[in-house]
Amino acid sequence: SFQIRGALNAVRSLVEESERAGGGLPRAVVTHSSGNHGQALACAAQAEGIPAYIVVPWTAPRCKQAAIRAYGATLVPCEPSDKSRAETAARIIQETGGVMVHPNQELAVIAGQGTIALEVLEQAPEVNAVVAPVGGGGMIAGIAVAIKALRPDVKVFAAEPRNADDCYQSKVRGELTPNLHPPDTIADAVKTSIGPNTWPIIRDLVDDVLTVSEEEIKRATRLVWERMKLLIEPTAGVGVAAVLSEQFQAVPRDVENVCVVLCGGNVDLSSLTWLTDLSGKAE
Repeated sequence: SFQIRGALNAVRSLVEESERAGGGLPRAVVTHSSGNHGQALACAAQAEGIPAYIVVPWTAPRCKQAAIRAYGATLVPCEPSDKSRAETAARIIQETGGVMVHPNQELAVIAGQGTIALEVLEQAPEVNAVVAPVGGGGMIAGIAVAIKALRPDVKVFAAEPRNADDCYQSKVRGELTPNLHPPDTIADAVKTSIGPNTWPIIRDLVDDVLTVSEEEIKRATRLVWERMKLLIEPTAGVGVAAVLSEQFQAVPRDVENVCVVLCGGNVDLSSLTWLTDLSGKAE
């Protein structure tokens, strides 16, 4: 997953700040996560010898929960809502004296995710557009900052499940509009809403937000598995679904070279019953 970029940048920044202040390592790092950022922070903290506490909705895929524990972190379950995630993390910070590393609003995390764009521009300079899924917005915000600073002609599109379309609604209304209720989507890593630090970047630098249905996400994910032989999770399929959608056909014809960020591969192989619900095969 791309999340290791932001997590490493944030943890190393904390360590450097502590060293400059003449102190020791942080007592702990704390975050809340649907699973991917949690794994990344657990791994980054383990490398620096710092205890990690990861607040995770109890509905998160078991494979993500197992990986967090495997990296030596303490997993703290919570209810599947932004409110419960934030409140539980605040309680753990108070109990442990740890430092919060927000999964998408922490500036060091956003900057770390932006290195995706640097690599895209270096490896595929002919690119005309970048499409990436959006949940809390850390990845798309980091990508947008880097792209628009270096290649303002390149379009940046956010892709989002229609069942969790707070980013789309925010763009339409011109103001931050979080999801009112926990979204019901197979793309579990983008159930959270964009926040106060990512929204201004998305508002000013992301060209458009494309929304897709659950059926489109499932078909796109299956297509990548079958044709590209890559094991992506449904959240990564959101970007593919957006490019294959009718909405994307309205994009100007000069946008020929499109980079789709496949943002995660944490698939819970024991819960693939949705495959049998698809009618026909991927086209």
